[in-house]
Amino acid sequence: KSVLKLLLTEVYASEHPKVECLSLRFKQAVFANRLDVDELDPYIVVYRRLEEYLKARGEHERLELIRRCLYLKVDKKLSRPPRNNRKSWQRLLLERLTRDWNWDSRQLAMLDSRSQWKVRQVSAERRMLVNELTYSYRFLSEFARSEHAGSSLNSRDLGILGRRLYAAFERKAGKIEFINPGIAPDLAEDTLTLAQSPSPDEPNETLWALYSGSVNAQDLEDFSPLKRSRELVELLAWRQRNGVIDNSTRLSLHPGSSDLTEYELSNLLSSLQQVVPLPLPAVDEAALLSASVPGEVLLLVNVGIDPLKQFSQMNMHMTTERTDALGYSGVRENLILTIDRVTLNSWNELLVTRYDGPHALLDCLRDFLNSLPSKGKKPNLRVRCFCRNRATAIAERVEDLFRETLGSFSSEQANRYLLQIKQHYHLLELKPGHVSHTSLKDLPTLIEHLGEELPGYSELHLDRSALEGEDLALILPVGRPQCIQVFYRLNETSATAELSVLDEHNALWRQQMPFRDEQSLLTPLQRFLQSVLYRRNALLALDNLPAHQPLEILYYQVLPDAPLRAQRLERRPPPLSPISHPFYDVQAIVEPADGKRSHVTLYCNHREFSELEYAGDLFAAVAQHILAQRRDGARYPCYITDLDLSAVLGEGHMQSVHYLRYKSRLEAALNQALQKA
Repeated sequence: KSVLKLLLTEVYASEHPKVECLSLRFKQAVFANRLDVDELDPYIVVYRRLEEYLKARGEHERLELIRRCLYLKVDKKLSRPPRNNRKSWQRLLLERLTRDWNWDSRQLAMLDSRSQWKVRQVSAERRMLVNELTYSYRFLSEFARSEHAGSSLNSRDLGILGRRLYAAFERKAGKIEFINPGIAPDLAEDTLTLAQSPSPDEPNETLWALYSGSVNAQDLEDFSPLKRSRELVELLAWRQRNGVIDNSTRLSLHPGSSDLTEYELSNLLSSLQQVVPLPLPAVDEAALLSASVPGEVLLLVNVGIDPLKQFSQMNMHMTTERTDALGYSGVRENLILTIDRVTLNSWNELLVTRYDGPHALLDCLRDFLNSLPSKGKKPNLRVRCFCRNRATAIAERVEDLFRETLGSFSSEQANRYLLQIKQHYHLLELKPGHVSHTSLKDLPTLIEHLGEELPGYSELHLDRSALEGEDLALILPVGRPQCIQVFYRLNETSATAELSVLDEHNALWRQQMPFRDEQSLLTPLQRFLQSVLYRRNALLALDNLPAHQPLEILYYQVLPDAPLRAQRLERRPPPLSPISHPFYDVQAIVEPADGKRSHVTLYCNHREFSELEYAGDLFAAVAQHILAQRRDGARYPCYITDLDLSAVLGEGHMQSVHYLRYKSRLEAALNQALQKA
């Protein structure tokens, strides 16, 4: 019926602006006393006009499709005897028409067996049906543009029609093709065979195929499958969307080189039935007026794969205290090897995406978060795993991770989420619509990355198994905006201390320092941070100061001391600098030079040391001067107490981590010169 109506609209458009509508033809026939009731039947009036149009254009294939559409719409089966041996007027009229069309008994029998049509017949009919629907729509859309006939109402209707056709028939990567838009009532097969076999084109790849009937593994090459696919879930989703398997279908399995079992296959089919319950409800106009959004999401983990296959083959079971699926056993094995994401969206499109390789979980999580609408209802998420080893624990771990990340996902600010898989770290940048992840090979690389500048405050969430046993697992989650937090951990055995700072944007700076006492450890840093804040406030207008909340500096001690495992944080008061113990001031001013170089000028208690005077010996000269001021010439560390970077970074809102990084480099060069002096 849709084909007939669309084509009639095409006829009207082709006659524009002198359109002869069917109601006018009907009246003309009545007034001309052409009162053949059969010819005045509305469907026959429509058909005659379409026939006239298509014959004039020489489009005989489209005419044959129109005839089949009319025949199936009337639904009188001419290959079978009439009820009670009495022919209705509709049947008599159809008999006359089909004789004019030169249809034989074989063609009538084929159309009348529509209720028994299966995949092959439906696929052939669908191709012609889709071609006609999309051709007519494009014709009408082009007509509306060329004639400027698009009123707001017509534009809306055409837009909705286009999206309806797109959702039902347009092909795109990962989309499961819907082959039965009302062509046949039931595509379910009595018996099917599912088999994996080597790819004929790629020697190292395999493919999955679905065959009608029960086929032996040795005979597969002699049969043509109903459908082939590189991935199993894509094939199973196709059969579910099109109703090829129902509860009575007998399914034979030839798993090939995969680890797929009949138990896993049965559960995969059940999971897909829950996500795609047939028949799907019709898509209303409200959904089509908006962009499609995911409604149901099913994650299938390790389909056809045993993550601990080496132990299964030896009939062994591994026992370990480390049972996390992302870091299983002492060698921290990742048990999440593949994920198949099945999505049913608001336009009833079914999409399947396969993720494998070392970043399968992260890539899937990234794409899932990027698919979410900025506002409105979030999709219903299900995670399932039916592999041989630790399936339930794996599914629960993935679902927990997705839900925790979703809880950290905010449409208002960019957050971060830190995950550890095996010995590697992965940092997710949770920017709405632009979620990404960075892989970091080890802890030093992670610390360096966390010290990079941030455009604003970015909260950092830790996965439950990330940084296990590290003091950073205690430090990173407590970051606060508008605050500089200093953490220190002592190691009296090695006479060192680990200093960590989270700045006002939650960037991390970390440095290992020699330790004598807490006063000498913390006071230089306190004086430096106060100088940085003083410089920042000096750049603000006085009338803006109340609007800029001053940054608070907080101190925490990580306990117990190293090398014991860190267990807690305890707040400590800021260090006090008694007047009787004045500190030696070392101020640095950094200015840009050619290329990546920079000029450094140092002031030691206000005495200037510049590169203009000392060139490459600047730090050696300063070291000599500092040692001369010390009574016993001791070579204990020297600290930068003030730093100006305005010429390098500009006078905008600079992060404290910038100053701390420059401070570390300058102090390293100065203290190295002290040791050599």
